[in-house]
Parts: sequence; structure tokens; C-alpha cells
Amino acid sequence: MLRKMQLPVFVVDAFTAESFRGNPAAVCLLENELDEEMHQKIAREMNLSETAFIRKLKPTDNFTQSSCFGLRWFTPATEVPLCGHATLASSAVLFHKIKNVNKSITFVTLSGELKASRAEEGIVMDLPLYPTYPKADKEVQNLIQALGNVRVQEVRYSPDTKKLLVRLDDSYGRSFLENLQVNSRSLSEAENTGNVRGLILTLKGEGGGRAPGYDFYSRYFAPWVGVPEDPVTGSAHAVLSSYWSQQLGKKEMRAFQCSCRGGEMKISLRDGGRVDITGQTALVLEGNLTI
Repeated sequence: MLRKMQLPVFVVDAFTAESFRGNPAAVCLLENELDEEMHQKIAREMNLSETAFIRKLKPTDNFTQSSCFGLRWFTPATEVPLCGHATLASSAVLFHKIKNVNKSITFVTLSGELKASRAEEGIVMDLPLYPTYPKADKEVQNLIQALGNVRVQEVRYSPDTKKLLVRLDDSYGRSFLENLQVNSRSLSEAENTGNVRGLILTLKGEGGGRAPGYDFYSRYFAPWVGVPEDPVTGSAHAVLSSYWSQQLGKKEMRAFQCSCRGGEMKISLRDGGRVDITGQTALVLEGNLTI
């Protein structure tokens, strides 16, 4: 009889301090190498937008003392090259649950080395900053039409991430974006070239006044990778930060993602094409997977 393996697993709500808001991610701690196919099976079983796998880089490493780990992210359908909220969730597990002694942790990922650091207002993630370029409406006409009768102010494209950024008209307010009905199946049917892997809808916020408002709002859809709508998306904000910094002439911003769960983050652009994204977390579940 084969001996079953117990795999520590956690579910963390990211970009919120309140349980059952923000974006839930599953986080698995790997003491040993895991069969390649098993990563995807576990992600399908967890059935969240992302499942993160933290692994030791050397046999002598341990989750409490070491400061550098491998990190991979899987949707229920596929592995992805970058996931912000699952990185935030992974950092929270190491810092707050495992009691890692380091102030900063480095993750070795498909997007290079990412750092996460403790901060008073949460956890700060050091992520790549992805530029966007103008995209002619006619090139993505079917995709825009799938959104219904909405006024679009600008369309941009991030070739590094294959994310399409659609800025809605400034006349719209936050409530319009929150209530907009988007059929994710229609999106995937309208765009099947493989050039788009995620759709960002974004709207200018009211930040800049005396009241502490948000500088921009967004929603994110990725049916092409098995995620109809993602509640709060760090990787999308690595694209949004570049765009809105140019539009608003600001390097420090606050953002809110207008999904039904909702989540917020603080953004700070750095030199060298990087961005610091700060968010809070709430641990909602811990246990063991039997595999």
C-alpha cells in the first residue's frame, strides 16, 4: 500500500484585511519535490483563481529561517508566469503563520526574482512594471463589442503579459464599472488568436482631492486561462500602474478593483522598471492535503 503524503495548505484572502473579501489564493508548502502533473491536479481541486506552490531551493533550507524560495502559480487550467495576489498570500503564510524570521523574502519565479517585505500597512511586493502601447480598436473590435454598449476612451496592449487594457470613458463612475455585466464566454469566443490572455477594464478615479479617494478602478477577466473574472489582480496592476502613472503624472497611487469581493492596494513606482504594490491579507483556512 502506497503511503499518502500530507501537504500543508492555506487559503488566504489577499488585498484585504477582512475575511471573505479580496482575492482568495491557496498556498501549498512543498517539503519535497512534487510530481509535475500533481501541481495542476491540486490547483483544479482547490478551484480558486490561483494556487501557489512554495518550494525549498536547497535540501538544507527551512521555511522559518531561509530567505529565498521557489514559487509557482497555477490556475485550475494552466500555469501562469506571474500572479500578484498569490505572491502576497504566500508571503503572508511565511511571515504570519510560519513566522519566518526575515524582514524580506525573495521568490524565484518564471518572472524572475520577486521580493516581498514586511511593512506597517501590510506586505510590499516588488514586481516588474509592464508598459502598454496603443492598440487600434479595429484589431480588437470583436472583443470590445462583446462588452456591450459601452463608451471606450482608449485601448492599450501589454505585449509582455498579453493583457489588453480598455479604459472606459471618463464620464462613467465607479458604480457603472461595478454593475457592468460581462459575459466571459463571449470574451473568449470574440478573441481566440492567442494574443490576449487577460482583459483589464479600467476607469479614472477621484484621487487627488482632499478626501483620500482612489486614483483608478479596474476589473479583470481571464477566461483564456480558466479564470472568468479575477477578484483582485496584482499582475494586472503591474500593467495598470505603468499606464495610470503616465496619465496622472503620479508615482504614488491608490487603486481599487471593483469585483463583487473588492480589494485595494497602494502603488509606488520605482526606478528601473519596477513597482511596489502593498496589500493586506486575511488567513481563512489551514489544513493538509492528502495526496
